Amino acid sequence: MQERFPAPEFDSPTGSVFPPPAGRRVYCNRNMRLDQVKVVGFDMDYTLAIYRQAEMDRLSIDATVHKLIDRGYPEELRTMKYRTDFPIRGLLIDRKLGNVLKMDRHRYVKTAYHGFNRLSREERRRAYHTRRLRPGSRRYHWVDTLYSLSEVAVYAAVIEHLEPRHVALDYGQLFADIRECADLSHQDGSILDVVLQDLPRYVDRDPELGLLFHKLRSAGKRLFLLTNSGPEYTEAMMSYLLGNALEEYPSWKNYLDYICTFSNKPGFFTGKAPFVDVQTGAEVREPARGRMYTGGNIADLQRALGFSGDEVLYVGDHIYGDVLRAKKESTWRTAMIIQEMDDELRVLREHALTFERADALEQMQDAVQDELREHQARLKRVERKLNEHESGPERAKWDSKRVRHRRSIDRLRAQLKELNAERAALHDVLDEAFHPFWGSVFKAGNEVSSFGNQIEQYAGLYTARATNLTQYSPMHYFQSPRHRMPHENGI
Repeated sequence: MQERFPAPEFDSPTGSVFPPPAGRRVYCNRNMRLDQVKVVGFDMDYTLAIYRQAEMDRLSIDATVHKLIDRGYPEELRTMKYRTDFPIRGLLIDRKLGNVLKMDRHRYVKTAYHGFNRLSREERRRAYHTRRLRPGSRRYHWVDTLYSLSEVAVYAAVIEHLEPRHVALDYGQLFADIRECADLSHQDGSILDVVLQDLPRYVDRDPELGLLFHKLRSAGKRLFLLTNSGPEYTEAMMSYLLGNALEEYPSWKNYLDYICTFSNKPGFFTGKAPFVDVQTGAEVREPARGRMYTGGNIADLQRALGFSGDEVLYVGDHIYGDVLRAKKESTWRTAMIIQEMDDELRVLREHALTFERADALEQMQDAVQDELREHQARLKRVERKLNEHESGPERAKWDSKRVRHRRSIDRLRAQLKELNAERAALHDVLDEAFHPFWGSVFKAGNEVSSFGNQIEQYAGLYTARATNLTQYSPMHYFQSPRHRMPHENGI
């Protein structure tokens, strides 16, 4: 077997140690040469602007519930407790049955809740495993943004609270009402105006953001901003994030070549809407540098940039609106910002020995299971021999063998039961460490979760925050780890 050595560390010309610490790394699913990337674009919300999720969830829940009550929902919703720690990204809402699901990449529902009641394996089987589950149908809704977590928290809490009181609920209508009220709260200023009044409370200002933009510009790359937020909100947010970051840039706009707001992603990647100059109101087909626009489309932006396809890297947080559509409708390279990475890496680090023990238990289970099946097969052969001998020394010999095999089977079954119990307990500990309801956002049991699968398929790079790119040269060659098929492991 080939001996394995730890990856070497070395000092870079800038004095930093490479590779960076795990929390500052950019992880690669598909090889990417930054020296061939001529343009880098960024989403704003949850990409450059790192929101404090608990604060945002509470704000969004309050605004959404207020509008639900205005629509005729019970007043008691106002004083209910809402668990902001319940939802994660990558869940699926079943609007027919009122359940919240987590699937693996094979569309197997690994975990499901109705309200805050966890469905048993048999309940999940009856509801989702007797026919093919179609997550793209109107029955289901993906939860693929941090922005929408509050909607899931309200949905589960309302079902949990009202059903025991025998309130008739139309699960599909309830979720539609929650989504409409949440969207209206963003549109009418119930959420965004409050955020702008106290930005430090709701948004972490990354001190390295100016350095990141400067480093990319100094390497000759063009930069653009592509956000669904409006121009006024973008102006305030970007001024907060980049104001006085570097003396060389008197305004945040000086960092960027093109600024596109109200872009209507994912429609931006498929439509033909014109760019509208925010200051003059004029519609243009080719945006000018240094101006702020609303609307637009990918074809006209690429024409203005002078580059297209895999010469463009787009950095966003939304698996559908930013990453998947950019990947499916163009050949742009993609990088995804996953704020949950910090917690995931912390658990992997703190519970490394527990993971090793769980892996060892799995191997022990396989060995015991094989030995058990061998004794069971031998026992059947012995019993057939016993049927051939009704009495005499031959029967006594085979009877003795039967006793030995039965004892071995009992011993192995007891051992297997102990191993199963310990392994199940370890998995519960690990799931609880990642998340009290759903476990790891990237995994569903031993399988990759549906969310993790989308990241592997569509995100060329992924990392916890955009400024982790400062840990690498603007000409860095990102290489994905060698993929191992099951038969290659352990060789």
